[in-house]
Amino acid sequence: MTLLSLNDVSLAYGHRPLMDHVDLRVAAGERISLVGRNGVGKSTLFRLISGGIQPDDGEIWRTDSLRISHLEQEVPAATSDTVFEVVASGLGDLGRLLTDYHNVSHHVGESDAVSLHTLSSLQQRIDATGGWNINQKVETVLSRLSLPADKRIADCSGGIRRQVMLAQALVSNPDLLLLDEPTNHMDIAAITWLEGFLVSFRGALMFITHDRTLLKHLATRIIELDRGELASFPGDYVHYQRKKDELLEIETRANAKFDKKLMEHEAWIRQGIKARRTRNEGRVRTLQAMRRARSQRQAMSGKVSFDVDSSDLSGKRVADLHRVSFRYGDHVVIRDLSTRIMRGDRVGVIGPNGCGKSTLLRLILGEITPDSGRIAMGSRLQIAYFDQQRIRLDANETVRDNVSEGSDYIAVRGRSRHVISYLKDFLFPPERIDSPVNSLSGGERNRLLLAKMFTQPANMMVLDEPTNDLDVDTLELLEELLIDFDGTLLLVSHDRTFLDNVVTSTLVFESDGGVGEYVGGYEDWLRQKKPSLVQGKTATGAPRNDAKRRHSENRASTQRKKLSYKEQRELGAIPGRIEELEREQQHLTQQVSQAELYQQHRDMITATVDRLHQIRSELEQAYDRWEYLEARTRSASGSEIKKP
Repeated sequence: MTLLSLNDVSLAYGHRPLMDHVDLRVAAGERISLVGRNGVGKSTLFRLISGGIQPDDGEIWRTDSLRISHLEQEVPAATSDTVFEVVASGLGDLGRLLTDYHNVSHHVGESDAVSLHTLSSLQQRIDATGGWNINQKVETVLSRLSLPADKRIADCSGGIRRQVMLAQALVSNPDLLLLDEPTNHMDIAAITWLEGFLVSFRGALMFITHDRTLLKHLATRIIELDRGELASFPGDYVHYQRKKDELLEIETRANAKFDKKLMEHEAWIRQGIKARRTRNEGRVRTLQAMRRARSQRQAMSGKVSFDVDSSDLSGKRVADLHRVSFRYGDHVVIRDLSTRIMRGDRVGVIGPNGCGKSTLLRLILGEITPDSGRIAMGSRLQIAYFDQQRIRLDANETVRDNVSEGSDYIAVRGRSRHVISYLKDFLFPPERIDSPVNSLSGGERNRLLLAKMFTQPANMMVLDEPTNDLDVDTLELLEELLIDFDGTLLLVSHDRTFLDNVVTSTLVFESDGGVGEYVGGYEDWLRQKKPSLVQGKTATGAPRNDAKRRHSENRASTQRKKLSYKEQRELGAIPGRIEELEREQQHLTQQVSQAELYQQHRDMITATVDRLHQIRSELEQAYDRWEYLEARTRSASGSEIKKP
C-alpha cells in the first residue's frame, strides 16, 4: 500500500534546483536509504515529505491520518524540559500521562497523601489506555541509548540532545519514520542496538546515513538524489553501487557522443560564408538547440581531492605506554595500560561514549599527563591531529583565514598554491571561502579541518571521529588516503566499516578502565572477544588484560592434548556446517531486504528476523570452535615432533 507520493515536485533555492520535477512512491514496510553528495538536498527532501516546507511546484499526496516522525540533522535547542518529558512528548496525550506519572513517582513520599492519590489516579488512567507497554518502550529506548531520564535538556551536550530527539522519534510508533544521520555521536553499542530495532520496525523507514554497515544491513531500496533528479534502485547497497557504475559509464559515453556531434556543428558554422550560402536554416536551429542543451546539462558534483604531505620517517618506536593509569576524580578512565605503537602501525580505538577514547589520545599527544605509569614518545614525529570538537577551527574567522591565516597562497607538498585553488579540492567554491566558519554545516567543517590538517607534513595522524557528517563518497576517498598513508595512524571511530577497512589492530575500552588489545578491525574484535565480554565485562569483573592472560594460559595447557576421536569428527564437520549457515544467512538476508516480507503476518516477520540474528551467533560460535580445534591440532603435532 502506498503511504505517500511526490508527483512532479520541484524546489529551488535561488538559481539552483534541488528537485527538478521528481516523482517518488513510498510503500508500507519499505526501508529506503536516501543517498547523495553533501548539499544536494537530501535533508530538504525529508522536510518536504514531513510537511516542514512546501514545493515550488508539483503535488505531495499522503494517506489520511498518516503519522510521520522526523529526526532532523540539526541539534535541537536547549529547553528546561527533562529528557523523559521530551521523549514521552512524542506520544501525545498518553505521553503527558506517562510524564506526570514519572515525575510524581520520583517525588512522592510515604506520608504524602495528596501525591499518593494523584499517583493512584494516574495509574488507573494509564491502565485504561493500555499505556504500560508504551512506558516500558520509553524506558527501554532511554536505557539502550544511555540517556539520563531526569536531566534537563538545557544541561545536555549537543550530541545527547540529538539522541533524545532520536528516542522521541523511535517511541512515537509512526507509519513513516524519517531519520537524518541517526548514528551521529552514537557509540558502536548504541548503533548496533538501533540497527536491530529498525530491522524489526513495522512501519516504513527512510533514512540518510554515512554508516555503510547500517546501510547494507537495513536498506531494501536505495534512492539517489543527484543534480535535481531522483533515481530508484530496488535491492541492497551493493546492487546500487553496481548499477550506479553502469549508469555513469552510459552517461559518460552519451555525453561524449553529444559533445562530438556539437563540435562538428560548431566547425560547420565557423565556415562562415560557405555555411550561409547553403541556407541550411534547419541545421542552424539544430546547433542552437544543442548549445542550449549543453548549457543546461548539470555536471557531476565535484569530488574531494585528499592528499597528505608525508614527512621524513619517524623513529621505529612511535609510542611506548607502560602501566599507564588515569582517573577523573573517583572515576577510573584507564587502568594499568601497557602497549607499544611502532612505525607504520594502524591502530583503531573502540569503546562507548564517555569511556576515555579522546583522553587516551590526549595522553599520547602529551596534552595531559598520566596519574601513574609512563609514556615515552619516539623521535622525529610530525603529528597531524583531527580533534572531535574541531577546536582548532576559529568559528569567528573565515574559511580562508582558518587555512592560510590571511595569505592568498599556501605551501602544500613543497609548492605554493593559491588558497582558492586548494580549497576547491575540498569542495569549497570561491564564493564560500570568505564565509565565517560558524555558518558552515557539520560536513563542511569536517572538510575544512581536514584541509587545514593536510597543509602540514606528517608521519603520524591522530584522528578523533573524522567521519561524522561526511557523505559516503567523501568518506571512501578519506579511507583510500589513509590506506595509502605510509606513516602511523591512531584512529577513534564508531564507523564499523571504516575501522575494518583501515586499521590493523584495535585498543578496546572494557570494564573498570581495562583496555584490551586485539589484532584486526571491528569484525575481528567481535570474533576474538569472549562471550562473557559482550557487555564489556569479564566473568569475574577483572580487567581484560588479566582475563586475557589467564585465558591464554588455560588454552596453552589444553592445546598440548591431542584431539579425541569425537573432536576429530567434529573438526571435519565444521566447514560444512559453516557453509550451510552462510547459505541460509544469505537467503534470509535477501528475504528481509524485500518489501514483500513486511506484508506478511507479524509472527512470520519476527521469526525471520530472529532466525537471522540466531544464525549470526551460531556462525560466530562455529568459527571460534573451528579455530580452537585447529589450534589444538597444530599444537599436538608440534609436541609429537619434539618427542625423542
